[in-house]
Order: sequence, then C-alpha cells, then structure tokens
Amino acid sequence: MEEISVAVTLMEQKKTEEAIAVLENYLPLANEEEKYTIAALYQQWGMLEEAKMILLGLVQQYPEESELKLMLADIHIDLEEDQEAIELLNRFNSTDEDYLAVLVQLADLYQTQGLFEVAEQKLLEAKQLDPSEVLIDFALGELSLSNGEYQKAIPYYEKVYLQQEVYADVEIPVRLGECLAAVGEFEQALAYYEKVETDNVEVLFRYGFIAKKADRSDIAIQSWERVIDIDPDYQSVYFYLAETYNEEGRLKQAYETAKNGLVVDELNKELFLLAGSLARKVGHTEEGYQLAKEAVSIDPGYKEAVLFLVENYKQDQKFESIIDLLTHIIELGEEDGYYRWELAKAYEEEESYEQALASYQEAYTTFKDDQDFLKAYGYFLVEEGRQREAIDVLDRYLMIDPSDIELEEYVGRLKETVDDKII
Repeated sequence: MEEISVAVTLMEQKKTEEAIAVLENYLPLANEEEKYTIAALYQQWGMLEEAKMILLGLVQQYPEESELKLMLADIHIDLEEDQEAIELLNRFNSTDEDYLAVLVQLADLYQTQGLFEVAEQKLLEAKQLDPSEVLIDFALGELSLSNGEYQKAIPYYEKVYLQQEVYADVEIPVRLGECLAAVGEFEQALAYYEKVETDNVEVLFRYGFIAKKADRSDIAIQSWERVIDIDPDYQSVYFYLAETYNEEGRLKQAYETAKNGLVVDELNKELFLLAGSLARKVGHTEEGYQLAKEAVSIDPGYKEAVLFLVENYKQDQKFESIIDLLTHIIELGEEDGYYRWELAKAYEEEESYEQALASYQEAYTTFKDDQDFLKAYGYFLVEEGRQREAIDVLDRYLMIDPSDIELEEYVGRLKETVDDKII
C-alpha cells in the first residue's frame, strides 16, 4: 500500500499528474484489496471511467460482493449509464444486506426513465421490508408529487413530518402545504406553511398564493411584500400583490406596485393592463390609456386589453379612438365579431353610416342569434331606410324572443309601411 500512500500525498500536494502516474504504474501489481482502494480514489478524483474498469473486473471475480456492485452502480449513474446501473442492481436479491438501499436506488432510476409505476412498485416492496423507514415514505411522497398525485402524497409526507420537519434539505411542511393546496384544502395548507421560517422567495411566493386562496389577503400581502424586500427582481409577485392591494381598496399602493413591476417585467401584458386600470382609478386617465395600449402592442390578440380600451373610450365619448384601435387590430389579422359590432356602433356615433353598415353586415355572421345585436342592427337599418332588410333582421329577433310584444307591434307597423309603398 506504500505506492497508494505516496499517490495520496502527491494529490494532496496538488501534484495531480504524478499521483495518477504512480497509481497507473502500480495497478498491474496490486492485489484485489488495493485495486478496490485505487478504484475508490479514482472515483473520488473524478476519474470515473478508470474506476469503472477496475470495478468491472472485481465484480466479475466477486459477483456476490454487495459493496462492489453498489460502488459500480454509483459510477454508472454518475456516467449517466442508467440502464447498466439498473441491470447491475437487479442482480441483488431479497436476502442481500443492502437490498433495501438497492430498491430505493432502483426506484430513483426508474423514475428518471419515466417508469413511474415500476418505481412505485420498488418503493412499496421496500416499505414492506421496513415500514418505519423515513426514507421510503419520503421517496413515495416525492414520487407521488412528481406525478401530480397530490392526495396520495399527503399521508407519506405526514409520516415523515411526524419524525422530522426537514428531510434531505426539504421542508416537509412546504411539501404538505403544496399538496393540500393542490387538492383544494387551502386552510390546512396555510397552517403548514405558517410553520416554516424561510427567506426562500419561491416558498414565500407560494405561501402568499395559498393565503390568498384561503381568503387571508393580509398574510398574502405580508408574504409578497417580503418577497420584494428579498428579491426586487422576482417578476411574478408584482401582479398578484398589486391585484390584492386593489381588492383591499389600497389603490395608491396597488398602482405603485404595478408600475414598479413593469420596471423589472417590461413585457408582461397582464401587468400593463392592470397598471392601466389602476392608473384610471387614481385619476391618471391618459396614462391608463397608454398602459393598456402597451398591453395590446405586446399582444394584439389580448382581447381583454382591447375591450378595456373600447369600454373606457365609450365612457369618455372617444369614438374616433375606438375606430382607430379596432381598425388597426383587425388589419393585424385579429378578426373578432365583437370588434366588428363595436366598430359599427362607433361609426354610427360618428355618423359614418356607410362604414357602420359594412361593419354591422360583417358582424352579422357572428351575432345572427344574439338578441341585442339583432335589435340594434334592425333599428339601424330602419334609420338608414332599409326597411325590408330591417324586417328580416327583426323577424329573426322575434323568432328568438316571441314574448317581445312591443317589438312585434313595431315590426307589424313597419311591414304595413312597406306594403303601402308597394301599392
């Protein structure tokens, strides 16, 4: 073992090449125990292929030695040779001392390959061997969670939690909170999250989200404010915090939070629209329009922002702005029957009746069964002197709502007028 000691000393002195040369020269002369030691050193030094070659020979000589097979399996895994590792680990049988550890390792490998049912079978077999082993309950919980089987994961995590709150650097209350929230048990989830003291922004963000679901906006706000204190660049938090401030009537804070969020998240169309809405609420009307238009410029198909602008333009009697907006949106290929209807109404308000008629006609295909549209379109046609077309449209309306006696009488009078003209 003298040469091995020399190699270790050289490595400690940062004389890497010399250390490796000593072992390479000595390896043909080494006995089995020394070969095992050299393989362990190679593994430690990151020389995995070299370690693997030694261990393959040793495993062939001593096929029943569990320690050799486990060490070789670890190296296969580090080299991303999962199939080789699986084949090797499957050579173990239930009487082997390390069989429990082997089952857990196999489960992890099968899970990596997407063979979740096989992974679960291995873990359940391990649980039968040792029902009280925390590692197995934790592994079953993690497997169920990764598969989206939240209800199944809960009892496994609860068993782990009874013994320790943190396992493998994982906060078990956080896992329980996540699973309970996923199945709609927000109050129970919140109770677990409250047990965790952390500065992890991901955990704090999720804590706030679950608090909001549990109707505890106060906790949600505190948690999200903490996220911003720790990491002002955490983009996702600004929308939810601003929205919650708004719901709580704290408009100024909501507006400022949304604007601050846009500094770090310049392409968030939802945040631009929220900021636009809040700007109007705090009296910044023109800024509100500009922010909402930014949302549309990011995504012309963002219908919610388009309709926000349309409704507010209508309130402010800015019908020309509606025409400009919707014409531009339609030119970009965002066809929508509702846009055509709103365009028709805006043209009508601007007394551009030919354009209004064209827009009504284009919207008809979409809204031919919509009572409000048919009535508005029918009356417009009457005003334009197109009584015959109006009668057809209003008759269609009456087929949908025959109880509208007033309109029925109006259509009757309209028909008489048309008949008189014919005579």
